[in-house]
Amino acid sequence: MAQPKGDKPAKAANIFDVARLAGVSHQTVSRVINGLPNVRPATKERVEQAMKQLRYSPSPAARALVTRRTRTLGLVTPAVADFGPTSIAMHFTIAARAARYSVDAAQTADATAATVRSTVEGLLRQRVDAVVLILTDATALEAVQALDLNVPMVAATSAARRSPQVVSLDQYRGARAAVRHLAELGHERILHLAGPEQASDALERERGWRDELAERRLEAVEPLRGDWTARSGYEVGERLDVGQGDAVFVANDQMSIGLMSALRHRRLEVPRDVSLVGFDDIPEAAYLYPPLTTVRQDFAALGQMMVQKVLVALEEDGEPTVDTPLPTQLIERESARRVDPAGQ
Repeated sequence: MAQPKGDKPAKAANIFDVARLAGVSHQTVSRVINGLPNVRPATKERVEQAMKQLRYSPSPAARALVTRRTRTLGLVTPAVADFGPTSIAMHFTIAARAARYSVDAAQTADATAATVRSTVEGLLRQRVDAVVLILTDATALEAVQALDLNVPMVAATSAARRSPQVVSLDQYRGARAAVRHLAELGHERILHLAGPEQASDALERERGWRDELAERRLEAVEPLRGDWTARSGYEVGERLDVGQGDAVFVANDQMSIGLMSALRHRRLEVPRDVSLVGFDDIPEAAYLYPPLTTVRQDFAALGQMMVQKVLVALEEDGEPTVDTPLPTQLIERESARRVDPAGQ
């Protein structure tokens, strides 16, 4: 039957219409559509009812082009065994598979912009549907953004400047919480064992340490740096100018382990003489002697967030949004203790 002249076809509902009717975010609608976890049953039912009411069919155009899709996501990871990047990659892969995508992972020999760019180009030749990066060097992101990718791109990296293509954990506020905890325990000299100077995570944690000290009008002694390993923490601990009543904020838990060992060999006991706070909350942190106070990061939530961002771009043609960094959590254990203002 011919359509009456002057009548316009009704506009098909999209994911944002469903989100408005259900009273949720479009990311939540995407999670329901793709069967991802962390959606309350009542919320899921509300979304499904809105889809039914609007007669919404997810991405018919995308489904029509399925034969031209590989349903493979390219993942670029640093060639390191560090807890953070490894955990993010694991949880991203789990979430991607739950959404019925496979993951083609490629490791970079180093974190330089040229190496990351070359690795991304290799994945594109394999016709991946999107590129996801776990970056330890923020300058590499700029090199990838300069490429004409023609596929969605998402990066997990720490940076003071936010971007629609970036997801992150709040390293800065996590560091400030660690330093605040030590200051509230009465420590007036709070040193910092920092990570590598080119690492974006290390820079954000150092920035948080400096800003919290500045706000409290405490001196910031120039930090010594390690390479994230326990060995480097031990080597720094052998020469660190630290004494009774001092505290150290360490940029990750592995270096904290090495530092604790070095202090013990110097006859300095944690936390009787020196308080320590680490970062990451590795599984071993709770079982050290003493158990390590540290900052926990939700790597599972970050991995899921990365997949959700990719799915919105691939299956819903959604516009990228600037996401707030995921919060961190201070986990108080026994490696830091209260002192009086004299540090006794």
